Amino acid sequence: MPLVRSPLGPTVASLATRWDEIPKEIPDPDATVPDDWDEADDGEWEPPNVPNPEYKGEWHVKRIDNPAYKGEWVHPEIDNPEYKDDATIAQYPDFGVLAFEVWQVKSGTIFDSIMITDDEAEASAYAEETYTSLVEAEKKAKDAADEAKKAAEKEAEKEDTDDDEDNDEEDDDEEEKDEL
Repeated sequence: MPLVRSPLGPTVASLATRWDEIPKEIPDPDATVPDDWDEADDGEWEPPNVPNPEYKGEWHVKRIDNPAYKGEWVHPEIDNPEYKDDATIAQYPDFGVLAFEVWQVKSGTIFDSIMITDDEAEASAYAEETYTSLVEAEKKAKDAADEAKKAAEKEAEKEDTDDDEDNDEEDDDEEEKDEL
């Protein structure tokens, strides 16, 4: 067996250090080339694989019971003597800036009329005043834009069919000339 150098000095290589080198299957040593095998047509012959008798499965470290094992470690929870509860920690007199980081798949999303409050009645009144009137106006504008788009598409489709008819007439004229 080869010697393995370790910090503790030379030792004989054990099966555990060579375990990964033992293949699960090996070429069949008793297999022979078939009589009708032609290397020009069939390529180089390789013997079939058979289970390796030296392979004993995946190697696992042996585990022994630890009589002093007490289960998973749970960290102790110790009170912080310097902790003081602050009821005003999230209360600010004024927000100067509000930022959003938004990833969009479809463009055209608009954010406006943003309000930060803890008063539900105030938020409802503000929404009624700003949001509902905007929604109605935006819906009317969107409907008008959709109608204009449909009209433009119909006009473009009509022009395409007119062009196709013109091309058909030109093709007919050419066919008549060819027949003459």
